[in-house]
Amino acid sequence: MMLHLYLVRHGQTMFNRYNRLQGWSNSPLTESGRADARHAGSLLSGIDFAAAYCSDTTRAIETARTILDINESAGHRRPALVDDMHFREQCYGYYEGQDMDMAWLAAGGPHGAPTYAALVERYGIGATRDFLKEADPFHDAESDGEYWERIAGGYRLIADNADLKDGDNVLQISHGNTLLSLMQRFAPDGYDLTVRPLNGSVTQFDFDPTADFGEAMRVVSYNRH
Repeated sequence: MMLHLYLVRHGQTMFNRYNRLQGWSNSPLTESGRADARHAGSLLSGIDFAAAYCSDTTRAIETARTILDINESAGHRRPALVDDMHFREQCYGYYEGQDMDMAWLAAGGPHGAPTYAALVERYGIGATRDFLKEADPFHDAESDGEYWERIAGGYRLIADNADLKDGDNVLQISHGNTLLSLMQRFAPDGYDLTVRPLNGSVTQFDFDPTADFGEAMRVVSYNRH
């Protein structure tokens, strides 16, 4: 069995505009962000979606509703939108809402990697989560293990949807760091993963709901805008 997942990064938010970490925290879509959502809706206006999922953050829900509005106006049946915390972005704990450059300096500086790019290049994206949790005075930021356990739970929700059948299309509104993490975990060589996916961009995966999560995803396309 194979499901076709269309993952959209939510539209630009105020925190995106101001270069602030935004994981479990909320900030509203900007006017550009609402345009991002409409652009994604136009890209996907020809797709019949059997199901739709997003995180329970306002930026993801608003983006999803805009896309589904456009899709329905194009003559497609509108699936119910399921919002769930398992689809949230990484939790940044104490560093939620802080300037990104300052937060990654706090996480990577003690390890000789003062920027996010340096952290990823030297230690890998998993270490960025573990180092941020280490730097968090409350240790509320998610570790790499905690993050992937939660994310896998989201895909179990999709896999457990008994109404889905082989070949169905599924809409999922996702987040920048989560999309990049999925790509770094499942993508073969040939993708430029040095930059985050654009707001409103579409990434496609084929998902085998019967497989273990570590083997379940195959990249079809990345960061289409």
